[in-house]
Amino acid sequence: MADEDDEITFRTRKWVRPEDLNPNGTLFGGSLLRWIDEEAAIYAILQLGNGRVVTKYMSEINFVSSARQGELVEMGLRATAFGRTSITLRAAVRNMITRRNILTIEKVVMVNVGEDGVPAPHGYTEITYNRDRMHLD
Repeated sequence: MADEDDEITFRTRKWVRPEDLNPNGTLFGGSLLRWIDEEAAIYAILQLGNGRVVTKYMSEINFVSSARQGELVEMGLRATAFGRTSITLRAAVRNMITRRNILTIEKVVMVNVGEDGVPAPHGYTEITYNRDRMHLD
């Protein structure tokens, strides 16, 4: 992620706790994927102004390093495309202690759905940094 810092538009950090570990004593991949999926949903909700978005697709996931208990991981997301009913994101995760990349997911597709659960047009074509798209009633 160090080379991509200018490209990443949304970041969050997590502290690796005992419940996040696998039997090897390193970050369990399922925990990390849950964090990424949650952050992608939050990002899509803010970009599309709709609290109903679902994960449609994640491209290949290749873990190239990990993290241990007590270490901090940083996740970054960047919108790469807007479809009629979807937003496509790129995700990158690094270990903030070792500065090593943990993984990159080139394509995470989040779909905007209506109250009926069917994909619905969202009407956007570009990223916003204005939170007014999120309509909280």
